[in-house]
Amino acid sequence: MTIIDRYIAMTWLRLLLLCQGSFLSIYLVLDMMERIPRFLRVQGALVDIARFFAWKLPEMIGQTAAFSVLMATLLTLGLLTRSSEIVAMRSCGISLPRISLPMLLLGGGVSLLLLVNAELIVPDSYERMSRIERVDIKKQAGSAVFKRNNIWFRSDNRIMQARLFDPRSQVLRGVVVWSLDQYTNPLSRLDAESAELRGESWLLRGVELKEFTAGEGVVVRKLPTRSIDLNLKVDDLRVLDKNADNLSFGKLREYADNLRKGGYEDFKYRTMMHTKFAAPLSALVMVILGIPFALRGSRSGGVAMGVGASVTIGFAYFVVNAVLLSYGRSGVLPPLVAAWGANFLFILGGLWLTMSIRN
Repeated sequence: MTIIDRYIAMTWLRLLLLCQGSFLSIYLVLDMMERIPRFLRVQGALVDIARFFAWKLPEMIGQTAAFSVLMATLLTLGLLTRSSEIVAMRSCGISLPRISLPMLLLGGGVSLLLLVNAELIVPDSYERMSRIERVDIKKQAGSAVFKRNNIWFRSDNRIMQARLFDPRSQVLRGVVVWSLDQYTNPLSRLDAESAELRGESWLLRGVELKEFTAGEGVVVRKLPTRSIDLNLKVDDLRVLDKNADNLSFGKLREYADNLRKGGYEDFKYRTMMHTKFAAPLSALVMVILGIPFALRGSRSGGVAMGVGASVTIGFAYFVVNAVLLSYGRSGVLPPLVAAWGANFLFILGGLWLTMSIRN
């Protein structure tokens, strides 16, 4: 790495840290303004609230990093252009692709870090954050956990496990309910094909009841339906479904496979699954797109041009990406096309703009 490469790289990294810190601060303040009043109304402790926002930081970083990379790229080249350093480099025979190489490499590195964050850190931090909100802050006794391709729920002396939740029909499939005594010894087990909420109770269909009694062993009975009381609402399952994009690639794939085997639509989860790899690449896409925009600007552009262009480009990217993802989740577009479409279009746009710059 030459001195010029190190100089460009350090300038880019300093601006990236500044932009990332600024966006995280804004995100955190806005989120606190929305959540803290609700947490205080349920008498949440300040230490638990602080732990909640600490575990949310990985998710915030994943959502703001691409925009920070774009702004850092535009500001770096804008400042170098304004101080005539780009002109000096080009007069020494250094081409524009060579000047851009350090930022492209760093953008690729950021994409890899975002992939690691999305796959290894965010799923665990989201689970911890949700538990803090549900148990420590809101003091909810029951708990529902979305793990791999199963849903687990515990309330009082019952443990319920379901293979999957169909959000369209609002029905649980492959349900098992254990009833326990005070020493957590099993009293009975219910196996049901499906369960749906009816009023305050869950109606189980296709039930096999196993009762464990001392001296008599296991008594098995077949029942067409059985109603049980569980402190579980459909809204709780909708939350799990809505936040499934915080799961890892492997868990989303397993859940989508289960939906397909059960004969249900899996467009939404297939699209989320491919997005797990497509979304981190947006950092590199922002570098590819930001370089020609910055170099086409005038010397008087500077910081103002960088901020304005980054807002415009970032907004356009995220609008196009959101539209394509919505088409993929509804089945209009193939999930792979919906997840990678925005990256492909904006990379092509960046390359076309780069080729149109006079060397």
